[in-house]
Amino acid sequence: MIFGFIVLIGLIFGSFLNVLISRIPKDENVAFPASHCPKCKAPLKLYHNIPLFSWLFLRGKCAFCHEKISVQYPLVELLCAIIFGAVYLKLGLSFMALMIALSFSFLLTLSVIDYYYKAVPDSMNLLALSTAIAAATGFQGFVLNLENALLFVGGFALLRFYLSYLIKKEALGEGDLMVAGTMGAMLGIQLGLMAIFLAALLALPVMMLMRNETDESKMVPFVPFLALALFIVYIFDSVFINYWNSLYG
Repeated sequence: MIFGFIVLIGLIFGSFLNVLISRIPKDENVAFPASHCPKCKAPLKLYHNIPLFSWLFLRGKCAFCHEKISVQYPLVELLCAIIFGAVYLKLGLSFMALMIALSFSFLLTLSVIDYYYKAVPDSMNLLALSTAIAAATGFQGFVLNLENALLFVGGFALLRFYLSYLIKKEALGEGDLMVAGTMGAMLGIQLGLMAIFLAALLALPVMMLMRNETDESKMVPFVPFLALALFIVYIFDSVFINYWNSLYG
């Protein structure tokens, strides 16, 4: 019963994430005007805006102009519901679970924006980082999360300078540094390093396919891989800890 309610909240919040994805890169107000078709601008009725189900009922088309609606909308809503459900199953109903679910949701928003626009808005990045740091039990936990975030931001910044010097071009974006901070705050040093390594493994095949691309608009965004690796390692942390212990225990 509670799990179904949590997943429903995730679906609804995912609908809001779609608003952020659509409007933040265009520097538009996220509250006004009300939800409308991105093609014909017709205001949506309440029953046109039911997360996931409206898209399925309308067969992926606008009820007014019948233009196709991107599959991004139901996909983001579904992924957000999965995030909320997975975090609830891992942490139960708690303040920490809420902060973690919000942080992953903001990273999902960043990932989609980075995919479409090759940009990482500071507003979303700061929200993801802040909620990750706030996901702590007590003051000492908060301080530890903050320390780990600073260590990872500093480590990524140092890596960025070295790589940029060696390859003679920008190696990592500033947005990637803040995402690294979120990874450090959420996972700590050991698991955080494993997540970064996993992100590199996930990104490598795509980067190999795109290695000859010179058009910046076709460059591979790294934030989605960082976010996905963070989610996998966080949810299955015991698996990664056991693997680490089997190697170095």
